[in-house]
Amino acid sequence: MRHFSILLCACAALIVTPVMAADIPADILSEMKQADVVILGEDHENAVHHQRQAQGVSDLSPSAMVWEMMTEQSASLVTAQLISEPEKMAETIRWVEMGWPPLAMYLPIFAAAPDAPIYGAMVPRKALQAALKSGAAAALGADAARYGLNVSLPLEEQAARELGQQAAHCGALPDDQLANFVQMQRLRDAVLARVVLRAIDETDGPVVVITGNGHARSDWGVPRLLARLAPGLKVVSLGQSQDGQIEGEFDFVIDSPAVERDDPCAVFSQQD
Repeated sequence: MRHFSILLCACAALIVTPVMAADIPADILSEMKQADVVILGEDHENAVHHQRQAQGVSDLSPSAMVWEMMTEQSASLVTAQLISEPEKMAETIRWVEMGWPPLAMYLPIFAAAPDAPIYGAMVPRKALQAALKSGAAAALGADAARYGLNVSLPLEEQAARELGQQAAHCGALPDDQLANFVQMQRLRDAVLARVVLRAIDETDGPVVVITGNGHARSDWGVPRLLARLAPGLKVVSLGQSQDGQIEGEFDFVIDSPAVERDDPCAVFSQQD
């Protein structure tokens, strides 16, 4: 049941484990328990995905958790006591300002391993702006070559990534900005991978990563970087689809119903 390929753009067949509740099947969990790094993908607004992540964290008892949603500074403030005080936690780490869905959706994940060290891998706004202006390599600095940011992507992958960025932004991005947005995505992947390796070095693992599906995909996200930088690590990636829809390759995919939400493209049409 490993290495599922879900490539909707290429119209490949979907291979998905349908689980309506927030359960991780026993065979998938068994694979995860043998891993050094488990990357739990999500659609940020799907509460079932977060419930499943919380179950995974509880069952895996990780030595550390890496969060896409938190900066290094905000992660350093999280303690078991703070997790038990949600309102104070939201204020302390300035959760609302970071622009993620309500903290209440993520609290069960924190609470599933309250004593595990928290590592933040959210890229600061200044670094993202630098990536937009000068590229991911300049934004990351001395580590750029190690994480492959000084090397151009294969043309086919670059084109696919640009199409993905355009789709994610409802077709509103100028064509000459698409490559820059790909640079930002590559920077986020590199920072996540770098923090994962630091967490492994400092805690010996296992490490659980909480992140969006885009960073969890093994064909061009964090798993690919880890495979190149630390080939001895066993990494398992979980993608979480909605109504059978997800893009990318993962070790496992679990499906959930799609959430109802406002049209994300409405904000762009209002700007016309």
